Amino acid sequence: MATGYVEYDYRGPEPAWDQNLVLPTLRRFIGTMPLGSRLLDLGCGNGALLATFAEAGWELVGVDASHSGITQARQHYPQVRFENADVCHDLTALFPPAYFDAIVAVEVVEHLYDPRRFVRNCWRLLKPAGTLVLTTPYHGYLKNIAIAVSGKSDHHYNPLWDCGHIKFWSKRTITTLLEEAGFNAFAFACRGRLPLLWKDMIVRARKPASDARD
Repeated sequence: MATGYVEYDYRGPEPAWDQNLVLPTLRRFIGTMPLGSRLLDLGCGNGALLATFAEAGWELVGVDASHSGITQARQHYPQVRFENADVCHDLTALFPPAYFDAIVAVEVVEHLYDPRRFVRNCWRLLKPAGTLVLTTPYHGYLKNIAIAVSGKSDHHYNPLWDCGHIKFWSKRTITTLLEEAGFNAFAFACRGRLPLLWKDMIVRARKPASDARD
């Protein structure tokens, strides 16, 4: 049976959304990693965001399921390694376990049918004491009420949006997701719009320096 899968279609190297909304916090949450550190962008799209770290002196790697995105990324950012793969699949065929110092996933987790599998991938690929930073649209009690009262639910939760959002995260649910995988040391920031009606949420978590799961 045909799946009806429609991928994000990238036509050029330009950012697909206003990444400047989260980029300053993203940089702050990653922190100052030494030269040669390895940064992985899971769900990198056309590589536009990852390329902003080109001067940091880190080894940069991007992974995305979109063929057009990876084609654009390889064409425009040849200094970065890009791999065409599903971020929820086992990626240890591409990278050894505990290979990366930091992983970022920007506006990805809300699109995933199996976010637990995705977060387990992040755990396997991160070094002990490694940093994971996720961004996702913010959903809290007051914002959810505002969406309903304003009559914008059909637009906001539109099931007809190909490749659209299928998970809607609050601080509590994203924390639970990451805690289940073993992450700790959480930090949050919210950006855009008004307090409690935030547009985006950025969460930083860390893999413990030692853990029985490894």
